[in-house]
Amino acid sequence: MKKKFLLFSLLVACAFVAKAQDTTKTDPPLTISGSVDTYFKYDFAKRSNIPTSFASDQNSVSIGMVDLALKKKVGKAAFVGELSFGPRGQSQSIPPSATDGSYHIQNLYVSYDVTDQFNLTAGYMATFVGYEVIAPAGNFNYSTSYLFTNGPFQNPGFKATYAFSSKASLMAGIFNDSWNYYQSINQVNTFGAQLMVSPVEGWTAYVNLLTGKLSGTEIDLTTSYQITNAFKLGLNAATFSAADAVGTGGFSGVALYPQLAVAKDVTLGLRGEYFKTKNGTYTTFGPAPGSSVTAITFTANIKSGPLTFIPEFRLDNNKDINDGFLNKAGMPTKNASQFLLAAVYSF
Repeated sequence: MKKKFLLFSLLVACAFVAKAQDTTKTDPPLTISGSVDTYFKYDFAKRSNIPTSFASDQNSVSIGMVDLALKKKVGKAAFVGELSFGPRGQSQSIPPSATDGSYHIQNLYVSYDVTDQFNLTAGYMATFVGYEVIAPAGNFNYSTSYLFTNGPFQNPGFKATYAFSSKASLMAGIFNDSWNYYQSINQVNTFGAQLMVSPVEGWTAYVNLLTGKLSGTEIDLTTSYQITNAFKLGLNAATFSAADAVGTGGFSGVALYPQLAVAKDVTLGLRGEYFKTKNGTYTTFGPAPGSSVTAITFTANIKSGPLTFIPEFRLDNNKDINDGFLNKAGMPTKNASQFLLAAVYSF
C-alpha cells in the first residue's frame, strides 16, 4: 500500500512539473524595461534660454526621470503600462507638477491581434506623430526639437492597424478631443491615421495625420534611412493649424538628423531644424507668431554597455531680436547657445 501511494505521489508530481513547464511555454514572463537619466546643462548667457521640452535647469547637475515599462503578451492579447518618475515626467503634466515625487503615465493600453495582420489597441498611448520620443533612451539627441515640444505627447483613444506586408501598413483611430489628456474634455472626436511604407531595406517612412475640432490639425512626415552600416539619415517635417476653438495660428517646420558611427561605440550626429510659427492668436513654445528660429545641435553618443554618455552643443538663432532670447545682461538677442552633458542608462 505504501509503495502504491509513493508511486501515485510520483506520478502526480511529474504531472504537475509537466503542467508547469507547459504553462511556462504558453505564458511568457512579464517584460520590464526602461531607463534612468541625469544631465548637466550650461547656457552661455547664464540663464535658461531655449524653450524646448526637458533639461531646462541652468548650471546644475540635475535629474531627468526613471522610466519604467511593463509589457506582457499571452496568445493574441497584450498590455503595456509605462510610468515615469522625476522632472522630465512632471513637465508633461497638465498643468506641470511642482511635486518632486510626482509621476506621469506614458502608456497604459491593451491590444489584441485579431489576425497576424490586423491589430486593435485601446488606451493611453504615446503619440505616433514625430521623430523624437519622450524617453531619452529612444532619442539620439538629449535636448529636444521645437517640433517635438509643440506636437502631442500622448493620444488616448482606440486604433486599428492593418499590415499589408512587412513593407506597408495602415493605422486609423479615434482619439480624445485634446492632446495628452487621458480623459476627454467633451468628446472622442479627434481622427488619426498613419501610413507606413518601407520601400527598401533600412528605409522606413511614416505619413501621419491628426485632426479634430479642439485639437487642431497636424500633418507629419517622419522617415529614416540607414544608408550604410555607419551612416543614418533621418527627417521630420510637420505643419500644424490650430482649431477654431483655440484660435488661429499654428506652426510648420523641418528637422534633419544625419548620424555617423566613427567607432564601434561612438556615433556623431547633427540635428538641423527650421521652425516657423504661423500668424494668429494661438501661441507655441518658440518664437512670436509669424517669426522663425533655426537650431543646430551637435551631439555625440558614447556607449559603454547599457550606459550612454551624451555631450551636446546647441546654437539657436531667432529671426527677430525680440523673440525671447536674452544675453548675459538680460537684453534681447537673436542667439542662444548651450552645452549639455547627459548620461542615460537603459535596461
